[in-house]
Amino acid sequence: MKAFFHTLGCKVNQYETQAMRRLLEEQGYETAEFEVGQPDMGEAVLVINSCTVTGESDRKLRQLLRRCRREHPQAVLVLTGCFPQAFPADAAALPEPQIVLGNAARRELPERLAQFYNEGQRVVAIGPHGKEYESLSICEFQGRTRAFVKIEDGCDRFCSYCIIPYARGRVRSKPLEELAAEAERLAEQGYKEIVLVGINLTAYGKDTGDTICDAVEAAARPEGIRRVRLGSIEPDHLNDEVLARLAACEKLCPQFHLALQSGCDATLKRMNRHYTTAEYRDLCEKLRAAFPGCAITTDIMVGFPGETEEEFAASVAFAEKIGFSRMHCFPYSRRPGTPAAKAPNQVPNAEKMKRNKAMIAMAERSREAYESALVGETVTVLTETEFPDGRMGGYTDTYVPVIVSGCAAGELVQVRITAYENGVCVGERT
Repeated sequence: MKAFFHTLGCKVNQYETQAMRRLLEEQGYETAEFEVGQPDMGEAVLVINSCTVTGESDRKLRQLLRRCRREHPQAVLVLTGCFPQAFPADAAALPEPQIVLGNAARRELPERLAQFYNEGQRVVAIGPHGKEYESLSICEFQGRTRAFVKIEDGCDRFCSYCIIPYARGRVRSKPLEELAAEAERLAEQGYKEIVLVGINLTAYGKDTGDTICDAVEAAARPEGIRRVRLGSIEPDHLNDEVLARLAACEKLCPQFHLALQSGCDATLKRMNRHYTTAEYRDLCEKLRAAFPGCAITTDIMVGFPGETEEEFAASVAFAEKIGFSRMHCFPYSRRPGTPAAKAPNQVPNAEKMKRNKAMIAMAERSREAYESALVGETVTVLTETEFPDGRMGGYTDTYVPVIVSGCAAGELVQVRITAYENGVCVGERT
């Protein structure tokens, strides 16, 4: 039996898809990724791992389900992920999927498929989140030279625009012994870099008494793992003691995706973010002192309800002053079920698009300033993608893309940056 998987959303979802693939492979299934528009798969299983971070995410999910049912009428369609967990009644009412699983039931995928085949009846299993971390693991990450490893689930922050605490529950952390064993398996498969991911990554250990430092050290333990990278992190929990301990880990990549969301204090307060711009700026300074030359990347939202022209200008000026190496800029999208969706003074879509365009333009200038400064430097690159001309694309430890010749995918190579062309660093192997 064949099973195809389609993943929507974040790196945590991508990890969970890999874990579900492993569960089915252990039951004898042949698994692969599913691409929209591929030929009819017949009686195979199609698992859609959903995202519900915005109302637009839900619209696209419903559209995808309708298309999959139309183009693959004989497939067993499984819906799982954040949408059914956050909106169980809406998910259960969808006519297309034969099996609907919440985030607390991912490990049940093999038995729920067996139940459907044996009974021929629709299966809906959307239960509450448990208090313990869901034991999922992988031993490979198909199609990638870097492996994402989920170490934390849930969030206790309740930002005013976010539905995720309802979709993911409260903070739960992977036991260190499970993380260490998973890192060892990945090292045995030849992976050189692990990216630690979670819903609120820096809250790791809040429920167990451990810290993110413990997780980094456990992931770095296998000799074959040469790099450990942190996924998106929140400014809280990164105190002086944590920074000093992280700086002592030689394998930790000096790239920190430090969520900002807005560079205006008034907007941050309406978002229910738990820091000020002054505190954020102070943390950036401490990171740069502890990790000289490090890259600080971020997410930033424009057009949040009530954001005035003056507040937007303050946000742009603050982000420009920080000097991010990379920014993910996006307009606010109403998420039904959150306080922000009901807030007054919603910014018109046209204005949000205008502001986002301006923020992106500033972000590009900031990125180019950081990356072009690497010309003449020698950096370590993990190669990933082969281009038609035979050259390889890869990333430095600060997550700067580099093009280089004379190597294969999955190698860690020393590269001297010789030029910055069309927004990309180009180098030669030393």
